[in-house]
Parts: sequence; structure tokens; C-alpha cells
Amino acid sequence: MYWMAVVGGLSVLTACGASDKKEVAATPAAEEAPAADAFLLQKGTLSNTIKIPGELIPYQQVDIYARVNGFVKKLYADVGTEVKAGQLLAVMEAPELNSQLAGAESRLKAQEAMYTASKANYDRLLETSKTPGTISPNDLDQAMAKRNADYAQLESARAAYKEIAETRNYLELRAPFSGVISTRNLNTGAIAGPAGKGSELPIFVLQDQRKLRLAVGVPEAATSYVNGKTHISFTVKGRPNENFTAQVKRTAGSLDTKLRSERIEMDIANDDRKLLPGMIAEVSIPVSMHDSSFIVPKSAIVNSTEGVYVIKIAEGIAQWIVITAGQEANGRVGVYGALSTGDTILVTGNEERRRGSAINKLKIVPATKQ
Repeated sequence: MYWMAVVGGLSVLTACGASDKKEVAATPAAEEAPAADAFLLQKGTLSNTIKIPGELIPYQQVDIYARVNGFVKKLYADVGTEVKAGQLLAVMEAPELNSQLAGAESRLKAQEAMYTASKANYDRLLETSKTPGTISPNDLDQAMAKRNADYAQLESARAAYKEIAETRNYLELRAPFSGVISTRNLNTGAIAGPAGKGSELPIFVLQDQRKLRLAVGVPEAATSYVNGKTHISFTVKGRPNENFTAQVKRTAGSLDTKLRSERIEMDIANDDRKLLPGMIAEVSIPVSMHDSSFIVPKSAIVNSTEGVYVIKIAEGIAQWIVITAGQEANGRVGVYGALSTGDTILVTGNEERRRGSAINKLKIVPATKQ
């Protein structure tokens, strides 16, 4: 019995040992760490675009008011009418001007008669004074003074008459430039007058719509990228499938104190009238760096409590290189720091890669695939 128990125990131990050996043999070897992606540092410039809303406005626009108080007698234009420069738009009626002109004409005729009489009297005395002792010099001087005074009064009367006569021309309203009537606020018979003195609203609003201005407020941070040679593109909701281009023509040269932006303007040819004044445009302004910098993928930059850096690999050892990040475009960033062309930089940086840690395997990725 004793020997049977011993033999049984040995059998169990032998079986257990064989089982342990099988488990050890079944455990796979530890996998090797994958190679870290890296790239060779190169210099370059980044180009990006910023999108800003802009407004299309007429190249020229004017509110046309009556120049004198009166009634609208006749209208020759309406909303949508295309007019030429100098074309008659409306005729006003001001009865009081006729009475003022008649009064001025009466005063002018009276003054002409007075001057004619004083001149004739002076000429007669002058001719008589040629005979010695007939006319005293004092009488002659007084006659000449009367003639000169009447002549001055005559010139004043002529100027007053001319002023009133020219005012009558104000009763005709003409287009100052070629364009389209976009607004008509008054009808025939309405009382009209100068802005603020007879009318709150203009009779017409005239717009030059064959040439438009695209006005855009460029944020302060982007003003250095815009000049008179900058070309932009824009779209409008009214024509979603079309893309328009223009060149900057005018820059304000100063910032709006409220919006902190600089106004720029582009001229847009609009002979086909596809674009309408008042449309809101989405403007794409190209933003390019003025100088070259080292270009890295955004994933390579580590922003931690210890600073902003990229991880450089030199002789298999990780180094933290402190950098200053510049412009960003399409997932790439321009950086400045103690770097050189051809340095090996990890594509994906993280704080787990400590200074001085060994990097045994690297996989160099082409710059275009960063």
C-alpha cells in the first residue's frame, strides 16, 4: 500500500511538470517595439487663405434731392430705369420763383434807367465843361460820382436777376452720371426740397451698377499680407456655382477703431449685371509667410508645462528642441528654434519621449506624407 501511494504521487508530480513545460512553450516571445516615424527637416513657406465676409456696393451712388422747395411736376424715370449722364429725371414747380424773378427783372430795369440818366447827365456836363467857366469842377465831380454809384447798383441788380434765373434751372433734376434708378420715393404733386430742409427722403437714388466695389474689413492680424497687388477670389450665395476674382485697388491705410480692421476695396466689372449691389460675398484672401521657416506637421509639436518643443533624434537619442510656432496651414506649422536643415524629427511628439531616451528604430517618412 505504501509503495503504491508513493508511485501515485510521483506520477502526479511528473504530470504537473510536463503541463508547466507545455505552458511555457506556448507563451509567445515579447513583440519588438515598432519603428517610430520621423522626417528630415526642411525649410519652406506656408500659404493659407482666410475667409472674410465682404459687401458689394455700387461704384457710384447718389441720393437726388430737389435743390429748391417746390412741387414735383413731372417724373421721367422710375425704379429700374437706365439713364445717361445729363438725362432729365424730373421737373419741379415753384411759383414763388416766378414772382421773385419778375421782381428782380423790375429792379434791374429801374436801375438801368437810373444809370442811363446819370451817365447822360455826366456826359453833358463833361462836354459843357470844355468851355471855360461854364461848369464848376465840383459839379462835374458830383455828376461822375452819381454815375459810378448808379453803375454799381446796376451790376448788383444784374447779379440778383442772374442768381434767381439760374435758380429756376434747379427745377430740372438731371442724372449726374450714367446708371440705374434703384429707388423712387416721391410721386407727382408731392412737396420736395433740399435734404433736411424740405424732404427726409431723396426723390431718386441713382447707382452705377455696371461697375461695383467689393468692400472688405481685413482683421488686424492679416493686414500685413494684403497690398495693392493682392488677388482675391469670392463667391456669392446668389450664384453658388460661380467663382469670381478681383485685385485689391484701394486700402484705407488705417484700422477701424471699433472693428480693428482695415478696409480694402476691389473694383468688379459687372457689365452682365450678374452681381447686385448689396450682395454679401465670401472673400478668400491668400495669406503667405514673408520669410521661410522650418516646416513641421502639427503633430510633431509638443505643448507641455515644460515648454513648446519638437523631438529631435541624434545618434539614437531623443532631444527636446524648444521652438516658437509661426503660421499654420493645412496641418503644417512653420517653427523657429535651434534647428538645422536635415535634422531628424519625430512625426508624432509626446511627453513620454523623455530627454536622453533611446530610440532604436526609426522610419523616415517623406516630407510630402507628413
